[in-house]
Amino acid sequence: MQPAFRLVCPDELLTPVVVASPHSGRHYPTAFLQASVLDDAGVRSSEDAYMDLLVAQAPSLGAPLLAAEYPRAWLDLNRSPDELDPAVVEGVARVMQTPRISSGLGVIPRVVANGRAIYRGKITRAEAEARIAQVWRPYHAALEGLMHTAHAAFGEAVLLDFHSMPHEALDSVARPGRPRPQVVLGDRFGASAAGEILDALEDGFLGEGLSVIRNAPFAGAFVTQHYGRPSRGWHAVQIEIDRGLYMDERALRRNADFDSVQDIITRVITRVIIARPGRVPLAAQ
Repeated sequence: MQPAFRLVCPDELLTPVVVASPHSGRHYPTAFLQASVLDDAGVRSSEDAYMDLLVAQAPSLGAPLLAAEYPRAWLDLNRSPDELDPAVVEGVARVMQTPRISSGLGVIPRVVANGRAIYRGKITRAEAEARIAQVWRPYHAALEGLMHTAHAAFGEAVLLDFHSMPHEALDSVARPGRPRPQVVLGDRFGASAAGEILDALEDGFLGEGLSVIRNAPFAGAFVTQHYGRPSRGWHAVQIEIDRGLYMDERALRRNADFDSVQDIITRVITRVIIARPGRVPLAAQ
C-alpha cells in the first residue's frame, strides 16, 4: 500500500514553522477510480494539484514538510474522522450533521468541485474506517508529532497549511473596481493563530504583488481548529492560493509562471520564519 504521506525533514531544525500540504496527494487507488462515475479530470478537480511542489523548498529553510500522498477525493485530511456522510457511507446514523457533511464534503467526500458526485452508490462503513485507519490517523499522528517537536524545541509551533483554490472560487467575494483576491488566509477569525503571523503572511504576499483577503470564503476547517491553540503556543493558518496563478486548471498542467509562484511562496515562508525566530532551541538558552 502507498504510504499515507511524505515527510521531508531539514538537515537541522531551525524554526518552529511546520509546512503541510494535505490536499495535493496524487495516488488514486485503482478500485476507487473504478467505483467513481467521474473521468480522470473530474476526479482530480478537488485536488490541490502541485501544491506540495510549490512548498518544496521548506526543508532547505529549516522547516519540515508534510505532504499527503492520497487525494482529497478519496479521503479529506482537513476533516474530523467523525464527519462521516450517511449519504455516501453505509451504516452511518444521522447523528452528526455539519454544513460540510450536508454539502457532501465530509471526511469521505461525496462530491468534487461544482457538486459533482464521485460514486454510483455508497461505500461500506468498513471501507471508510479502513481509509481513516490507514491514512488519516498516520498523517495526523505525524503532524501532531511535528508540532510537539517544534514546541518542545522553540516554545511554540507554527503550522502553515497550504491549499489551492479554483480561480472561480472567489467569484462571490470579488468586488467591482477592486483587485480580485489571489490569496486567502484563514485563521478562524483570529482564533487559530497570533495576529503577527497573519500580518507576516499578508505583508509577504502583498509585497509580492498579490491581492490578499482574510477568512472569506475560507476561514479554515479541521486542521486550523484542531491545531490552532495560540494560548498554548500552537498556531495554525490555512493558506489558499489561486490555482490560476500557477497552472492550467483544465489541462491540470503547470503553466509558465509555476517557478515564479514557487519562488514567491518560498520567500513568504522565509518571511514568517524570520518573524518567528527559532534558531536557538530552548534547551540551549
